[in-house]
Amino acid sequence: MSKKWQTFKTSIKQLSPFISPYKWGFFTAMFMVIVTCFALSVSPMVEGMMTSLLMKNAMDIANKVEGAGVEFDKVMQIMMVLLGLYLLKTASQSVTTITLTNSIQNAMHDLRNALQDKIRKLPVSYFDTHQYGDILSRITNDVDTLSNALQQTLTEMIRGTLMLILAIIMMFNINVFMTFVVLLIIPAALFITKVIVKRSQRKFQAQQDALGKLNGAITEMYTGYNEILLFNKQQQSIDKFKDINENLCQNAFQAQFMSSIISPCISLVTYIIIGTIGFLGSLFAMQGKLLIGELQAFVRYIWQVNDPISQVSNLSSQIQSAFAAAHRIFEVLNEDEEPLIENVQVLDHVEGHVELEHICFGYHDEEVLHDIDVDIKSGQMVAVVGPTGSGKTTLISLLMRFYDTTSGSIKIDGVDIRNMPREQLRSIFGMVLQDTWLFHGSIYDNIRYGRLDARKDEVIAAARQANVDHFIRTLPDGYDMIVNEEANNISQGEKQLLTIARAILKNPPIMILDEATSSVDTRLEKMLQEAMHNVMQGRTSFVIAHRLSTIRNADLILVIKDGHLIEKGTHDELIHQDGFYKQLYNAQFQDM
Repeated sequence: MSKKWQTFKTSIKQLSPFISPYKWGFFTAMFMVIVTCFALSVSPMVEGMMTSLLMKNAMDIANKVEGAGVEFDKVMQIMMVLLGLYLLKTASQSVTTITLTNSIQNAMHDLRNALQDKIRKLPVSYFDTHQYGDILSRITNDVDTLSNALQQTLTEMIRGTLMLILAIIMMFNINVFMTFVVLLIIPAALFITKVIVKRSQRKFQAQQDALGKLNGAITEMYTGYNEILLFNKQQQSIDKFKDINENLCQNAFQAQFMSSIISPCISLVTYIIIGTIGFLGSLFAMQGKLLIGELQAFVRYIWQVNDPISQVSNLSSQIQSAFAAAHRIFEVLNEDEEPLIENVQVLDHVEGHVELEHICFGYHDEEVLHDIDVDIKSGQMVAVVGPTGSGKTTLISLLMRFYDTTSGSIKIDGVDIRNMPREQLRSIFGMVLQDTWLFHGSIYDNIRYGRLDARKDEVIAAARQANVDHFIRTLPDGYDMIVNEEANNISQGEKQLLTIARAILKNPPIMILDEATSSVDTRLEKMLQEAMHNVMQGRTSFVIAHRLSTIRNADLILVIKDGHLIEKGTHDELIHQDGFYKQLYNAQFQDM
């Protein structure tokens, strides 16, 4: 229990900075809740006054009291007071809804921005261990769950507490003995709620986790939709989805069912109490100790005691879902960010001289790169070759500082990249990857993504250098053609040329190219090779080579096997060494 209470306190504490900027909206809403509660608590007493007055008039008429009759003037006065109370209640509820909605939505707006900003600062290793769909679920579903809970439960909790206190005060004012009988509802309700909530909390946490897994599975399936069709894995995908969906369904059913039985149980206790009060109140009324209108008001106050208890119990599912969601949200916000740089060094002008000094690196406890040591001069074209899984991509990730080396260092123009601001370091590099990425937007905007302040003539010049200008002009809308969300309305090779144009426009001092010509025809391959040659001109470049015939002119070839740099040199030098590179080279031509 103490652990849950600690989690509750932590969630409230972490949520406070997002709510405090809008505290006056919350204070206004809370004040209006007090006004609403005042109007609601006074209304039964006023209604009872009218009932007692009419009862007295009826008795006077029945007893043929001289001048007896309905006192319409007093009845109208009471009805005007009631009308005023009802209007006050309606107005205060409206103000509460407007101010609270505005404050909560602004707070959630800031929370989503904080999550997005946090994700931008998280290390790449975080995304290696978390599904994208689950991260998406935390930003969307969990924030929405928290928002809905705050919107619906905050005022109900406060209103319920105030109504409970005011109703009890008004009941004590009518009859002390009957009030003590009614107060039996509270311990009974607390006991019922405690027993059920204790069992349901785990289910609500499981429900939120299952929802995150469902989103992760959906994202994965639709991302690899073509592959699922290719390998005829539709049924396996459906079965996997059904299993995850069934898990979510079971957890959601158990959580919602267990929380929903609270209200009927409390209502049962309330009905028993009302029956008891009806009997006692009738006795007191016959003895002249209680007016009929007071008994009517008292019964109304019993419901005003029951309603907040039942509402809070009904809202327990939302409250528990909210804290489960808040826990998941703040798990992300509490993640360790990429460490800050202590001795910042900024390069005013980048030449592109790269030094890899005895670098070692491993994921978790398994080392995948061992003592890589090489000096790359400015302007050199460096090819990185080796079998699949040898560490080529890992080496590029270290250059971009997606990960930090375990030992050794990487220097650019003599400056350790660990001392460079990450924004500047990554601005030095341009990347053309095998897996192309284009966003939903025009071709012009996709190319301009490399440098947002570029003029249109510069965008067109970059497209020409990338050998893609002619293709763009053959499209229906030319540079204004919209790339769809899946970017499947243009071919793979043409997407590759567009990413090269984007890199040319950025004009970085160092280029990284993951050669991707194996899936295109001969004509496009020639265009890609020419475009890649253009983008490498006058700058240091790293090429992850798949077709060794394309890197014969490289200034330096690094041969990596099992994480070790086993050979380095030019194409001719490595062929003459008669080593592993020659075996790779000959094997490719034998396969052809």
